[in-house]
Amino acid sequence: MRALTVTEHGDTDVLELTEQDRPVPGEGEVCIEVKAAGVNFADIMQRRGEYLGGPEPPYTPGMEVAGVISEVGEGVDRSVGEAVVALAASGGYAEYTVVDARSLLEIPGDLSFEAAAGFPIQWLTAHNCLHEWGELSAGETVLIHAAAGGVGSAAVQLATEADATVIATASTPEKLSMADDLGADYGIRYTEEDFVDRVEEITDGDGVDLVLDSVGGETSNKSLSALSPFGRMVSYGAASGEPGRPNTVDLLFGNKRVIGYHLGRAIGAMPTKVMGAVPKLTELLASGTLEIQLGRRFDLEDAAEAHRFIENRDSSGKVILIP
Repeated sequence: MRALTVTEHGDTDVLELTEQDRPVPGEGEVCIEVKAAGVNFADIMQRRGEYLGGPEPPYTPGMEVAGVISEVGEGVDRSVGEAVVALAASGGYAEYTVVDARSLLEIPGDLSFEAAAGFPIQWLTAHNCLHEWGELSAGETVLIHAAAGGVGSAAVQLATEADATVIATASTPEKLSMADDLGADYGIRYTEEDFVDRVEEITDGDGVDLVLDSVGGETSNKSLSALSPFGRMVSYGAASGEPGRPNTVDLLFGNKRVIGYHLGRAIGAMPTKVMGAVPKLTELLASGTLEIQLGRRFDLEDAAEAHRFIENRDSSGKVILIP
C-alpha cells in the first residue's frame, strides 16, 4: 500500500511517499481502508519535532481518518464493510491504517467520508474548549481566534448555537466573511487592527468572558488583556510556535483563569468528559444544524503541499488528504 513517511524531523521535504505492507489488526483493533484523512496542525508540529511526546521518525503521520473497515482483530464486535471515522495516534496518511476499535465513531447522518474526516478532532476540541473546559453560558461573549480554521469554524457555530455573542478573528476579509456566515456577531481582521482595542470597543470596556486560543505567543498574552474580570482563556494550541507567558499579576487581580486543553491527553485521562459531547455533536451534524466546513482536498502524494498550505495560513475550513 502507499503511505506517507516522515523520514526525519524537519521541513516538508521530509515527507516521502513510500510502499509499505498493509497493516494487520491485533486484538482489539481494526484495519480501515482510508477514504479520507484529516490534516491537522498537530501533524505539522510532529513533523517539525515540536510536538511534546510526538512520534519519532520514521513514522506515518495522521490522527483522524474516515473509511471502511477492511479487517477485524480478535475480540472486536465490528463488521467488515462498516463505514466509520476514527481517532488514531498516527498512521492516517495511508491507504490502510490500524486503529484501536475503541476509537471508532459512527459517521453522523449521511456525511461524506471527506466531511467525516473533519469531525472528531475539530468538533470534539471545539465543544470541549467551549463547554466542558470553558464553561460557556448563554449570553456570555466569546473571542475565537483563527475563526475560519477547522476548530475555529466549528467553535463559531457551537458558540452561536449556545446563544453566546461571538467575536471572531481572522487574517483576511474572506475568512471573516466565512465566520460571519457561520454566525459570528463581530469580526476582527487582526492583521489590520489591534484585537484588544476592538474587543474593548465592542464590549464597552467590559472584555470577553471566554477566549479560545490556538495561537500562543503574543496573541495569548494580549488575549488575557481582552478578558473580563473572572474571565477564562482556554489554550489549545501554539500555531505561532511560541508559548504564551501569562502575567500572573493580571491573573491575580483580575481573577482570571488560563486553562490548558489537549485532546489526546484529555481522552486518556477523562474519556467520559471528552466523549460525552459525541451524541449531541452527532445529532446536530446529522440534522444539518451544524456543518463541517471543508477546505481544500489534496491527493495523498501532495501531503507536503497540504502542510505548506496550512503553515502559510492560506487554509480555511478542514484540509483533507485523499489516498
